[in-house]
Amino acid sequence: MSLAIENNYVCPVCGNSDPLYIGYKNGKPYCRKCISFKGKEADNSYKIPVRANYKLSYELSEDQKRLSKALIENYKRSINSLVHAVCGSGKTEIVLEVIKYAIECGDKVGFAVPRRDVVIELHERFTTIFKRNKVALVYGGHTDNLNGDLVCLTTHQLYRYKDYFDLLIVDEVDAFPFKNNEILNQFFKLSIKGRYIMMSATPDKELLNKFKGEGFDILELFSRFHKHPLPVPKLESGKLIYPYYSLFKHLRDFLKKNKQVFIFCPTIKEGKITFTILSIFFRKGNLVHSQKVDRSQIIADFKAKKYRYLVTTAVLERGVTVKDLQVIVFKADHRIYDRYSLVQIAGRVGRKKDAPEGDVIFIGRKISDSMIEAKEDILDANKGV
Repeated sequence: MSLAIENNYVCPVCGNSDPLYIGYKNGKPYCRKCISFKGKEADNSYKIPVRANYKLSYELSEDQKRLSKALIENYKRSINSLVHAVCGSGKTEIVLEVIKYAIECGDKVGFAVPRRDVVIELHERFTTIFKRNKVALVYGGHTDNLNGDLVCLTTHQLYRYKDYFDLLIVDEVDAFPFKNNEILNQFFKLSIKGRYIMMSATPDKELLNKFKGEGFDILELFSRFHKHPLPVPKLESGKLIYPYYSLFKHLRDFLKKNKQVFIFCPTIKEGKITFTILSIFFRKGNLVHSQKVDRSQIIADFKAKKYRYLVTTAVLERGVTVKDLQVIVFKADHRIYDRYSLVQIAGRVGRKKDAPEGDVIFIGRKISDSMIEAKEDILDANKGV
């Protein structure tokens, strides 16, 4: 009897039907795949107000306006969209009009990203933009208020919104932990009642091929909103202590010019070692990684220029904008860095209209294929500028 139930059981949370991941407790089946995703769900009866006015302090570029109009048309025609836009092109601004349109239709709208730090920053932006609307913020440990005219949430929290969103926008779909995560992708599918928009600066071939089918559309934008090219990384390599020599030299030069610097390291252990060494010679630095509980405050202090440099892991790879920033990727030949992550890191530089340029340095013991491919991808993108 239990075997028959087990073979027919479909998890209502994540959709799993694999008997290998189905267990029993007190004679009732449960799913081992999503057992940690438990908690209250959003109220589907929440009513959306009819107004969603917003006003930006700047005008969108012609390319941004073009994509913005296309997203509204796709939404009206029930077409799912993939926005393939380079780092710093202003993807958030591109979706503002379709968010406004959906809210004024009384539709439920969500904006999801994989990482908590990014969703917190996005929530701050959206509450400033949509001043008259309720913008909910939902992430692990912050789930008291699940409903809003616009819901900003991490992809981990999508399980709370089954068959909920008329429009779900997911940014950084190529980022850890969402990319290739079966459970999170299933939460994404189950949360959608209507249409969705995916956004990425570095979509892989599999995702691009998916959106070439009927009912899908790819919208491309290969120029930044300020029309300046993406920063092209400089590749440096050498044996023995050369990577440290190069790191010291570039950091010293940047700090002499009063430039702020992100120094990316491949692992937490590498980051701790690198910061310990650098802090002996360079003042006013700090270290951030996924296990740092106060990293949001450290990042805020960095933006306020209380620190001159930050040693960081991939937690600052996306979603952080700092004016006149320079970037060094230390041990860029490490296997953790693929072409896509290196392009994203390079995209931290030159994001502001009044500071559109800057330096990106990839340092390794050798020049890896990923370093070369990332540089080639950036050069190709710059052909459209």
